[in-house]
Amino acid sequence: MENHIEFSGYFPGVIGRITTLHAVYYHDHWGLDRSFEAQVSRELSDFIVRFDGNRDGLWTANSEEELMGAIAIAGDRDHPNDARLRWYIVDPRFQGRGMGKALIRKAIDFAAWKGYKRIYLWTFEGLKQAQSIYEQNGFFITQDRDVEQWGCTIREQRFELVLDPHGS
Repeated sequence: MENHIEFSGYFPGVIGRITTLHAVYYHDHWGLDRSFEAQVSRELSDFIVRFDGNRDGLWTANSEEELMGAIAIAGDRDHPNDARLRWYIVDPRFQGRGMGKALIRKAIDFAAWKGYKRIYLWTFEGLKQAQSIYEQNGFFITQDRDVEQWGCTIREQRFELVLDPHGS
């Protein structure tokens, strides 16, 4: 990893920076349209406004003034034993240096510490690096389906990690 990486949470501008990282990456590599950027911005903004440190977590990897990656845990308000992993991304310029593994570890450790029984996430088929990290950490696919969204057809996948094997 870089010489000096700080892991932090919220900072002014974080919504825009995380949204930009997602919008540019997924447009350039997957052809997703502006509806994807708008959804990320809207949902991330709602998350920040409703952020509850007893349920939610946000981690960013930063070097000087640059956002290198991010991840969040959003407590599921409808299913209090579940947490959703969200906005997991590492800037392609910094991939392959262990940052993605460090970010996901922070999210899993936080969810376990907060007593969640399960972590789930939605993604789509083809994101091989992320899928590999999910599987290395015990996540497995529980659903997959074709959906029309963000200007294309994607094979949407739900991954889950059981933190408490006795949980519901």
